[in-house]
Amino acid sequence: MKYLRLIGRTLWGLFFWVAFLILGLVTTALVAIVPGLGARRAIARAAARAIFLVTGVPLTVTEIGQLPSQSCVVVANHASYLDGVVLTAALPARFSFVIKREMTRVPLAHLLLRRLGSEFVERSDRHRGARDARRIMRNANNGDALAFFPEGTFVAEPGLGHFRNGAFAAAARAGLPIVPVVIRGTRKILPADEWLPRRGTIEVLITPVVEAAPDGQPRGAVRLLESARSHMLEHLGEPDLAPSRK
Repeated sequence: MKYLRLIGRTLWGLFFWVAFLILGLVTTALVAIVPGLGARRAIARAAARAIFLVTGVPLTVTEIGQLPSQSCVVVANHASYLDGVVLTAALPARFSFVIKREMTRVPLAHLLLRRLGSEFVERSDRHRGARDARRIMRNANNGDALAFFPEGTFVAEPGLGHFRNGAFAAAARAGLPIVPVVIRGTRKILPADEWLPRRGTIEVLITPVVEAAPDGQPRGAVRLLESARSHMLEHLGEPDLAPSRK
């Protein structure tokens, strides 16, 4: 029975990657030729939902708080390579994703993300990183809806890692509300130290909005970060991996 379960898991994992690859290539081709950012984002959202539908992975979105209809900044925990696809499926198509600049080295991924209006941020060069941050703040001031993974990366160990400040600084300066979002289940399906997915369920929790301070001062960013982190830890069910931040 053990070997049968192993064979079954392997076959399902391979099927998942085949479906992911086919849908990913079709989506990239469509996004490359379709005019209009809104139409391209709608295609990507439909494709992201199709991946989980075709592979039989239930994806549920629960609104504990209400996602604002106006511009806001979404911050989500990061536990797996699947998280970006999950947020694409779960959020309205108006969101721009803020992504590490290393993804520009992956040709097809770069093409897809650029055509979807993603923002790229440099993490290894302080000067370029500051320039990217100023650009994102300008876009936030212009009313863009942004989505961040403030941990910046993910590890196999369960828990919520250290947050980078960029999302919260952009929200504080622009006076935009922060919406903490919790993703549960992706770490089990595709952990950081494995390549073969396993069956599971995914839940996205949209927690109550954290309003920005009206003065836009640096302390406002710290307050936003601490409040968002508290909301996420409350619903994540994983430990705090950065307890020394205070």
